[in-house]
Amino acid sequence: MSENSRYSRQTVLPEIGAAGQERLSRASVLCIGAGGLGCPALLYLTAAGVGRIGIVDFDAVDETNLQRQVLFTMKQVGRNKAEAAKERLEMLNPNIKIKAYPFELTDKNAEELFQSYDIIIDGTDTFAAKFLINDAAVKCGKLFIYGSILGFDGQLSVFGAPHGPCYRCLFPEAPKGHVPNCAEAGVIGAVAGMIGTAQAMEAIKIIVGHESFYPLIGKVWTTDMRTMENRLLSLAKNPDCPVCSKSKEAIPLQYSSPVCGFISEVTPQQARENKSALIIDVRERKEWDTGHIKDAQHIPLSALAQGDVPDLPTDCAIILHCQKGKRGQQAVQILRAHGYLNVSNMAGGYEAWLKCS
Repeated sequence: MSENSRYSRQTVLPEIGAAGQERLSRASVLCIGAGGLGCPALLYLTAAGVGRIGIVDFDAVDETNLQRQVLFTMKQVGRNKAEAAKERLEMLNPNIKIKAYPFELTDKNAEELFQSYDIIIDGTDTFAAKFLINDAAVKCGKLFIYGSILGFDGQLSVFGAPHGPCYRCLFPEAPKGHVPNCAEAGVIGAVAGMIGTAQAMEAIKIIVGHESFYPLIGKVWTTDMRTMENRLLSLAKNPDCPVCSKSKEAIPLQYSSPVCGFISEVTPQQARENKSALIIDVRERKEWDTGHIKDAQHIPLSALAQGDVPDLPTDCAIILHCQKGKRGQQAVQILRAHGYLNVSNMAGGYEAWLKCS
């Protein structure tokens, strides 16, 4: 298929044309996260012919992702998301360059990665990751396209413009207490699709730069998919912002991973051998009823996320587990926030325990 034929449906638009398509082909976009937001954003940027795309994601494809992470197939379950996404996108458009970064974005690698791309897309779901993306984008002088989803709600904005606000002008610091993510609070896949697709559109508008395009700089678009009610809020640059009010050289990059680093894990065998440990199953009731570890205590993650944390012993190790391991990591964070420090996650969850028997 020729380039002219492939992109003919968008180059016929006077706002795009041959010149706009040429700009797209020379542009580069780095997507942090190939999840519910990243998947649709990556699909449409690849289809539009953005010349170079990077994908950062350390996570593996899980069957529960497929409800909203539309790039992946059942055959890719267990594969690294960045590499699996690259494989699918190259099938869609072999004429562009796609690079997978199968590791976590951290304060140690963010600057080097960001310097190699024109625009950064935020496909993450934690405040820690969004703060790092924002701070690194401002430090490197890059625009970053923010997206957020929860339940039926979505938000979108463009941060990091020279005279516009940054993410910390909206959220100077993380909210106090536990903020549930999509796994805990739930999300409709179509909401992720809407916001991720809108992120791709913002990137296209910025790259093409037609005079009729107005990217969401200084604006926050919010939508409630239950009622289809949309709001466009103005956001001014904060002269006392902890990040964008500083010189680029004075901006520190800090990151505490919600997944890696400080979460202690034990193997199922270690859990079996620790006879004095309290084992807590954080799965939901239906999962518990299908089978559970003898003498384990049942405290669903959904209850912990709502602040329903019972009194637990402090004179023994506490080992948490879910079905496969990820929700156990989240439960560890919640209990540590409530002062329980001798708490670990059982790697692989209940499925690994059964295999170890």
